[in-house]
Amino acid sequence: MSNITKRPNIVFIFSDQQRADTLGCYGQKLDVTPNLDRLAKDGVRFEKAYTCQPVCGPARSCLQSGQYATETGCFINGRPLPTDIPTVAKSLSAAGYETAYVGKWHLASHHHKGILYQNAPVPAELRGGFKDYIAMADVLEFSSHGYDGHVWDKDGQRMDFIGYRADCLTDYAIHYIRNKESDAPFYMFISYLEPHHQNDTNNYECPDGYREKFKDVEIPYELKHGMYEGDWHDGRYADYIGCCHAVDYNVGRLVDTLKEKGIYDDTVIVYTSDHGDHFETMNGEHKRQCFDSCLRVPLIIKGAGDFCGGITKTEPVSLINLPPTLLEMAGAEIPSTFQERPLQDLMEGKSWSNCVFYQISEAELARGIRTERWKYCVHAPHVQGVLDMGARYDANYYRSMLKKAKPYSDDYVEQYLFDTYNDPYELNNLIAEPEYADIRAELRATLADYIRRAEHRDAVIYEYGHAFPEACPEEDGL
Repeated sequence: MSNITKRPNIVFIFSDQQRADTLGCYGQKLDVTPNLDRLAKDGVRFEKAYTCQPVCGPARSCLQSGQYATETGCFINGRPLPTDIPTVAKSLSAAGYETAYVGKWHLASHHHKGILYQNAPVPAELRGGFKDYIAMADVLEFSSHGYDGHVWDKDGQRMDFIGYRADCLTDYAIHYIRNKESDAPFYMFISYLEPHHQNDTNNYECPDGYREKFKDVEIPYELKHGMYEGDWHDGRYADYIGCCHAVDYNVGRLVDTLKEKGIYDDTVIVYTSDHGDHFETMNGEHKRQCFDSCLRVPLIIKGAGDFCGGITKTEPVSLINLPPTLLEMAGAEIPSTFQERPLQDLMEGKSWSNCVFYQISEAELARGIRTERWKYCVHAPHVQGVLDMGARYDANYYRSMLKKAKPYSDDYVEQYLFDTYNDPYELNNLIAEPEYADIRAELRATLADYIRRAEHRDAVIYEYGHAFPEACPEEDGL
């Protein structure tokens, strides 16, 4: 454990559905993220950071629990975070931290014990250990729009806001920081909806005037050349970038508040997102696929020990590395249930895996690994995928979805192989090419080891072309 002389405050800033390439420090040419770019110059930027589940609830469960989503049961949207497992907030609270949460939660379940928490306050037992300050909505996109909405406080009282949503959430966070009375360090998690699309309108709701401001944004190459036409046309990508700029503006407000309070140097700031967005160019919706456009996320950490100085790290890292990292920074005990190593090991030059593992459990049942060069993905085509369609507002649908979903398969078949050195946009699938047989065999063995370690299962991975019996929902319970 690191030698911590003073326990730092921790501010975790979390966007939703944000591509890494929206940030200037990740290559964005327009001035979209000046505040985040400055933060990267103070801290460490991780060039190859990936989600462990490219969908909202499962990714969040990994960040709160330090476990893969299959292990918590939160492998699809609509499943509550178990109340009896260790979490980052519980561990930090036990170590003397105040805990605060602002924004989207998405871990109370859409339908739990007969209650739709998307339209109700999240009860204390389903908040993952956050307890001292709450301004939370389980599914923020259902309780708000870009310029109006509501969250609930720690007592379950509704808090209505008028104004741009990201600004209002930041107001709550700033209020907490400015009015905090105790001397205890604090852990605040701020979860924005932006730049996620608004479910009921299927639009990216950026501040007024921002579409015009970013009308000249360059469209990422793989969106223009994807499998499907996608929905980035007609100014929608500019709207998306406008949402990213709005989040960046509020990162600046938070940094200014910490400096005004004289605690910026004593505060760790983490910035990341749950997944990216491929704008319906790969599977007819926004994520839930193995492509870097929805797996790769921004990750910046400022403060505490080695996390300073404008360093860039190029080794693959995962969101699931963050829970032990935060506890290590705080000098808190890391629960034995946490499944991956803290990033301090990487920063201190200890041996580090050249690979991250990810799970896909909604649009289809799939598993994969990402190395510095290779992307390798397998799927279970004989298991029917369960796609979250939250815009339906249909409780019966959610009950049906929860019953049908399967977290695992005992056997998979190869689906994708990409050489990201020579094909950075992942447009040339090499999975059937005979000259890559040895590479596939090596990656196949590595993935099987990850499944065994992360999911405690022995899975058979068949070579590309293996045929499974056709799925029969009536017979297999799907």
